[in-house]
Amino acid sequence: MEKSCSLLVHFDKGTPALANEIKEALEGNDVPAKIDAMKKAIMLLLNGETLPQLFITIIRYVLPSEDHTIQKLLLLYLEIIEKTDSKGRVLPEMILICQNLRNNLQHPNEYLRGVALRFLCRLNEVDIIEPLIPSIMSNLEHRHPFVRRNAILAVMSVYKLPHGEQLLVDAPEKIENVLTTEQDPSAKRNAFLMLFQCAQERAINYLFTHVDRVSDWGELLQMVVLDLIRKVCRANKAEKGRYIKIIISLLTSPSAAVTYECAGTLVSLSSAPSAIRAAANTYCQLLQSQSDNNVKLIVLDRLNELKSSHKDVMVDMIMDVLRVLSSPNLDIRRKTLDIVLELITPRNINEVVLTLKKEVVKTQSGELEKNGEYRQMLIQAIHSCAIKFPEVASTVVHLLMDFLGDSNVASANDVVVFVREIIETNPKLRVSIVTRLLDTFYQIRAARVCSCALWIIGEYCLSLSEVESGIATIKQCLGDLPFYSVSEESEATDTSKKTQQANSITTVSSRRPAVLADGTYATQSAASETALSPTTIVQGSLATGNLRSLLLTGDFFLGAVVACTLTKLILRLEEVQPSKIEVNKATTDALLIMVSMLQLGQSCVLPYPIDNDSHDRIVLCVRLLCNTGGEVRKIWLSSCRESFVNMLSDKQLQESEEIKAKAQISHAQPDDLIDFYHLKSRRGMSQLELEDEVQDDLKRATGEFVKDENDANKLSRVLQLTGFSDPVYAEAYVTVHHYDIVLDVTIINRTKETLQNLCLELATMGDLKLVERPQNYTLAPQSSKQIKANIKVSSTETGVIFGNIVYEASNVLDRTVIVLNDIHIDIMDYISPAVCSEAAFRTMWAEFEWENKVAVNTVIQAEKEFLDHIIKSTNMKCLTAPSALESECGFLAANLYAKSAFGEDALVNLSVEKQSDGKLSGYIRIRSKTQGIALSLGDKITLKQKGGN
Repeated sequence: MEKSCSLLVHFDKGTPALANEIKEALEGNDVPAKIDAMKKAIMLLLNGETLPQLFITIIRYVLPSEDHTIQKLLLLYLEIIEKTDSKGRVLPEMILICQNLRNNLQHPNEYLRGVALRFLCRLNEVDIIEPLIPSIMSNLEHRHPFVRRNAILAVMSVYKLPHGEQLLVDAPEKIENVLTTEQDPSAKRNAFLMLFQCAQERAINYLFTHVDRVSDWGELLQMVVLDLIRKVCRANKAEKGRYIKIIISLLTSPSAAVTYECAGTLVSLSSAPSAIRAAANTYCQLLQSQSDNNVKLIVLDRLNELKSSHKDVMVDMIMDVLRVLSSPNLDIRRKTLDIVLELITPRNINEVVLTLKKEVVKTQSGELEKNGEYRQMLIQAIHSCAIKFPEVASTVVHLLMDFLGDSNVASANDVVVFVREIIETNPKLRVSIVTRLLDTFYQIRAARVCSCALWIIGEYCLSLSEVESGIATIKQCLGDLPFYSVSEESEATDTSKKTQQANSITTVSSRRPAVLADGTYATQSAASETALSPTTIVQGSLATGNLRSLLLTGDFFLGAVVACTLTKLILRLEEVQPSKIEVNKATTDALLIMVSMLQLGQSCVLPYPIDNDSHDRIVLCVRLLCNTGGEVRKIWLSSCRESFVNMLSDKQLQESEEIKAKAQISHAQPDDLIDFYHLKSRRGMSQLELEDEVQDDLKRATGEFVKDENDANKLSRVLQLTGFSDPVYAEAYVTVHHYDIVLDVTIINRTKETLQNLCLELATMGDLKLVERPQNYTLAPQSSKQIKANIKVSSTETGVIFGNIVYEASNVLDRTVIVLNDIHIDIMDYISPAVCSEAAFRTMWAEFEWENKVAVNTVIQAEKEFLDHIIKSTNMKCLTAPSALESECGFLAANLYAKSAFGEDALVNLSVEKQSDGKLSGYIRIRSKTQGIALSLGDKITLKQKGGN
């Protein structure tokens, strides 16, 4: 795009049209050919061609045409051609255009009049417009509204020209008369807009003269009224009270767009509780009335902003917000639950949980394909409610336990984790939870869920009946022993010999690292994965026993968990069972099960043998049951539970610290003045105005109206682009928003000559794009110029902006070029710390393709200090619990997490070890979905990790 135009036309540079061909087509009588030729001429002009020879041809053959399409293309052509010479004077041939425009403005066809008036809105040449003023003004009284509305816009654009007020001295008065008599909604809107932008006092007077009828005006006019109110109130805050009444009256408008804008305007202008409540009510009504999901997401964003600044008002709206869960869209449901969970109080917790329970029951219908994912979100929300308010746990835990056998593994896993936490934090519910878990254990189909459920059974079955029931349930789910027959083993031996070589190759060739729960790495082979992959969900008859089915697929980790659970139950049985015979019998049965699992793991029935870790754990359990010591018994029966309690207390401590950190943001100082609003002079103000006045006083007292413009942080963003000895000095102030970068470049002419055609040429590297083309400027001696450049950002990646300043001086024939310093856009401007669950981190780690591995190279010798330095340098959040990082053992592993402004996830795993010479060694691994963030973050860590600035 070399020239400005109101229409962007695609141009295929591969097939350039010749000027002679265009000229021949324009001179012919074929209308479609003329249209095609005009389009080609416009495309060539837009892309830098001048085509001066076409002007007279177009005047002779195109100007007289009556075809509407040709006339519209003619106006586009006239818009982009050069109308002035090098000195800025209008070219003499433009008189021909002027005559044509006058004819069109007086044409009997309304369409031609309208498009001619619209064209005049885009003309800046006063010499062309001045002879047309009478024709423009006469169109204000035309019978057709299409002509009138465009005539009003033409008057506004002419009046806004540098000397427009002299051309149209009485324009505001005439437009005000038009506004009073006009009936067409669009024309009224344009007339009010003209007064708003050109004669604001007249617009305000008209508004207050007809204030009782504002609610009956059309949607377009009401939107302009809201724009006027925003502008006036920003300039004069004392006038707010008069305008807020108008906004309140517009909240009942039938137009959704008007009510949305009203609510936004009300929030921006007033902090009065009743005003905020009215805005929140409006947003909630829009959520119910609008079917468009995008609208709902936008409105939820507005409610989220209200929640941050006016939480006390939003708490009362929580049930209205919850109604949005009826939408089938998962993004809307997720956003709604996020808002609701921060608004829960002891007063509304029961209502919220009751609604969430109803939603959970609805997901059982199975009508929607994403019911499982929605159920998981609801379970997590209920979990959060139960942690904040333990008294509601009893009402939800039994309902959720019905979903332990859910086909959605993530959902079932969330339930069992919730149950594990509740059984520890709510001792009164222990007996009922254990009983229910034993009754429903056979329904569990997922190995992960089984493992967690078995741990609960092993830890919380305390009475004799519970222990016996636990052992019986496990035996029932394992089925009859042995797990295989001798004939099956002999058949399997022959097939295993054939596949053994192929399997061994697969195992060795496809090893890859997997991050464990504590942040350390382990080697996981594809062979073991294929053996374990079917264990997530086992489809089959419930009669076969879920534990047996899972074991026969090769899941020996679950076998080790079964062995540990049986061991705990037997040790506890020794304490609660007076009969030694019964204890010995149960011990024998448990040993038989463990030995059978070991035999199964070492047989040829399964394609892969038992792993060493699971084998060692089962053998340990066998030895323990054969020879129990007092110290070992204490470890198995007490220490495991103590570790779990410590983990929960760490989690609660972390959450409470985060809440305290948020609460420390003080909005009022202890020595601030107290404003008794009952003692204020009311001066006939309404309750809303009075509340607003009080809130403004409060903001003024707390310094919320005072913006510190001289922030020292801003100085760090000023970058010097040229040297002090260069004839042109330039520096840039860089402002980084989410999706764009604004460069505010100050250019100073340090010479004693006028610099002509000075141009700031910029180029970018990375995912950065320039929005507009550079313009030429003339710079007087010793003067300066502010130039703004907008750059769009499309992903989180380190980008570089480079360029030069080009100018012409009067005494130098050639153009002078000054190369600018590069501007590096820091990835840290887009990354912010975030929190995710351990399970979510591990899932993302397995899914993300891009990994950047950075070797540790630092002068820092303390592991914890190095971790803190990396967290500070990368602006990330450490997900590893502080208790896991406390002890000094010469080794440290931690997981870090952050999100970018574009919603991208950045995962970092840091593993370091202290060497004998005191230095740290190890690796920092970065994973992300996109290559840019992995590479950029790796470069940042490499640069910063040594311990410098």
